[in-house]
Amino acid sequence: MTKDTITCSRTGDSCIHVKHKSGLDIYICEMPGFSSVEALFGTKYGSINTMFKMRDDKEYTVVPEGIAHFLEHKLFENEDCDVFELYAKTGASGNAFTSFDKTCYIFNCTGNYRESLKILLDFVQKPYFTKENVDKEQGIIGQEIKMTNDNPEWRVFFNMLSCMYHEHPVKIDIAGTVESIAKIDADLLYKCYNTFYDLNNMVLSIAGNIKADEVLAICDEYLRPCEDKGLETVFPDEPEDIVKSEIREFQPVGADIFHIGYKCRPCTGAEKIKKYMAATLAASILSDPSSDMYQKLLKEEVINSSFTSEIFSGDGYFSMIFSGESSQPEKIRSAIIEEIALLRDNGLEERAFQRNKKSIYGMLVRELNNVANVANLMINSHMDMDGASPYASIETLSELTAGDVAGFIKNELLEERLVMSVIEGRQS
Repeated sequence: MTKDTITCSRTGDSCIHVKHKSGLDIYICEMPGFSSVEALFGTKYGSINTMFKMRDDKEYTVVPEGIAHFLEHKLFENEDCDVFELYAKTGASGNAFTSFDKTCYIFNCTGNYRESLKILLDFVQKPYFTKENVDKEQGIIGQEIKMTNDNPEWRVFFNMLSCMYHEHPVKIDIAGTVESIAKIDADLLYKCYNTFYDLNNMVLSIAGNIKADEVLAICDEYLRPCEDKGLETVFPDEPEDIVKSEIREFQPVGADIFHIGYKCRPCTGAEKIKKYMAATLAASILSDPSSDMYQKLLKEEVINSSFTSEIFSGDGYFSMIFSGESSQPEKIRSAIIEEIALLRDNGLEERAFQRNKKSIYGMLVRELNNVANVANLMINSHMDMDGASPYASIETLSELTAGDVAGFIKNELLEERLVMSVIEGRQS
């Protein structure tokens, strides 16, 4: 077992990283003076991981879409009782989520964190799948899928991804389809569990009113050592170009909504952190309420306060997305294209660059004073940024130059890779 203290050179904040003898990566942040605790026990296994093999396998295994999400649901049921009943006895609030590239099991509490941590580590390592409980879950998740298919916010996002990506499974709904989950059985769930819920592929992140020695003692007691079997995931080759530039769908919405996104080239390692921060800063410069573009569109009543931007990235995908409500999304698209052309030709205005950089830096620093944010930061940095320090974003942003951001805008925000997805209300 190795144990290191990671310190942010900019703020002095620190956490502990332990490579446990079981194979698990553990991040612990003691936060004296805080009353709450947040813990996440996660595996690098999400909806995009439908094709994989182990070191000794000759062929790749291909599994149905939605199985990672399905497995997450079933893991809360063990042979004896429901996990939520156990958390109720300790006063903790439990939850879980499956995203495109990870699954995390969570609890937060203000007391009895040791007992709650034991529950978390215990149930995640004890799968219990039967034909009966799998058949029951197929009906439940089938209804969930039908509900999300009627959700305009969900549809506008996945419609956009379908325009961006030819082959990458990120374009598939996290929960899969009614048809794909019908192919799931107990044997498949056990295969995926034994493949991805190997502790060498997992992370425990815990922050708040805790003691590191107590956390590690519980880990020593509850973690079952795993052999690293050499998990390998693979994705279809994805071209740089888009599928098509626009998609529209009619739904009974009160206000038309849109997603306008640039398909960018994905990356890994240290390059990923720098690119992510450059993209975040570029998006802020474009969509900040103080920007000329924002104020012009607001004055013309083309956008409202819902207009925002985000960076969406992971294994094999990276995009910049603008979204909001508008009955004139074409004008927003044109304005974004024009503003990017101006930035590409004239460079970044120094005051705008510094203002947005300081704003994002301040936001990142403030997050270090929130227990839940710190716990999420530690696990996300490890899983999403290829094992990077939780403070890498702050340190990378500090050194980012206007030239770095201008380079991202010039090389990545290309009009031929721009797509627009719109959900329109039906006309009477």
